Amino acid sequence: MLYIKKYSLLALSLISLSVAAQKEKPLFDGKTLTGWKAVGGAAPYKIEDKMIVGTMVKDTPNSFLITEKEFGDFILEIDVKLEGETTNSGIQTRSHIKPDGGKETVFGRQMEIDPTPRAWTGGIYDESRRLWLYPLELNPSARSLYKKNAFNHYKIECIGNETKTWVNGVPAAYVIDTLDQSGFIGLQVHSIGSNLENEGKKVYFKNINIKTENLKATPFPKGVYTVNYTPNTLSEYEKKEGYKLLFDGKTNNGWTGAYKTEFPVNGWKIANGVISVEPSGGAESTNGGDIVTKEEYTAFDMSFEFKLTPGANSGVKYFVTLSEKNTGSAIGLEYQILDDKLHPDAKLGRDGNRTLASLYDLITSKKEDRYLRPIGSWNNARIIVYPNNKVEHYLNGVKVLEYTRGSEEFRKLVAISKYKDWKNFGEAQKGHILLQDHGNKVDFRTIKIKSL
Repeated sequence: MLYIKKYSLLALSLISLSVAAQKEKPLFDGKTLTGWKAVGGAAPYKIEDKMIVGTMVKDTPNSFLITEKEFGDFILEIDVKLEGETTNSGIQTRSHIKPDGGKETVFGRQMEIDPTPRAWTGGIYDESRRLWLYPLELNPSARSLYKKNAFNHYKIECIGNETKTWVNGVPAAYVIDTLDQSGFIGLQVHSIGSNLENEGKKVYFKNINIKTENLKATPFPKGVYTVNYTPNTLSEYEKKEGYKLLFDGKTNNGWTGAYKTEFPVNGWKIANGVISVEPSGGAESTNGGDIVTKEEYTAFDMSFEFKLTPGANSGVKYFVTLSEKNTGSAIGLEYQILDDKLHPDAKLGRDGNRTLASLYDLITSKKEDRYLRPIGSWNNARIIVYPNNKVEHYLNGVKVLEYTRGSEEFRKLVAISKYKDWKNFGEAQKGHILLQDHGNKVDFRTIKIKSL
């Protein structure tokens, strides 16, 4: 009887080990490319020393080696070495192919591998679609994790709508996205254009293992910023971090008209999870007028999505005190919302300081076209006001300006701006958040804030 019990326990142990082993499966057997296929550009992939090796070739588009099978929820771990310090690579997740003039174009979320001084390894990029979702400027502490010209270990967790990344065991990026519940996994050799310096450089992929069953989400530590593309929704992580919604997606709760006791009867519309300024000919605050939060804020981290119509103008203001009792738009520091190409305001002011994401009439946002999404698409904005009065503006995850309220430099800029006649402009200890009515249709949603 004792022997049978021991045998039974041994059998159960072996079964448990077998089940545990099944949880993690190799995507690459070290010998063949069975289950994989090359798409996109012409960069070759071959097997060397039990590794998949991709080689950079000039004058060819991004090249991918993709799984023939599609995956939904999974945890992927992989070791990658990228030669060079001006090159690039990445791992596609839940991705797809679209016909593109006789070519096959890969699109979908990608974990970035970036050895350049920009150092965005571990960030999340939406290949051939929305572009950057999570640049590593949103998690600066992760930018030093990458080891140049060496193998780095990456973990990518896709469970439900959440995608998380780790670089060498440290959390890097956190995106919640409603697109693509399944798709293929891909290994990228990035295009090098006609750059002869990088021709022939290689990317090495090894130890490619995936789990698809009995998955358990790995918790992120406190303080990692989350990009959440679920409209007007906070994740449990965001709630624990202290964020709250300023717009619930359904009502005007928490908002009122600037210099008014009620929310405007006309000029603003709430429908389909969006709060919109109604068009009225482009005049400033002549229809519904600006709206402001009922609460006031001091130091905070605020994010929102906005969508412009062609030629539109609006803004999000902060530290609005409503003490000036002025006509027109209420006074405050303004994150400019503008169609830079079609609205004439982009050419006014000084050195472009009235363009999109600028501190209106004071500081020009430094942005590249590749970080912008087209007019009619949702863009992400973020404003951080630290307790020491340092302020940062972000556009689609990229920091485009910073300044310090009340500093000598700030006051010099105010002195040569349209705000020069307002005493202590922008230096109030607290104020309301304002959405501007500039007479053009502009949509807002997912407005969230965390007090610092």
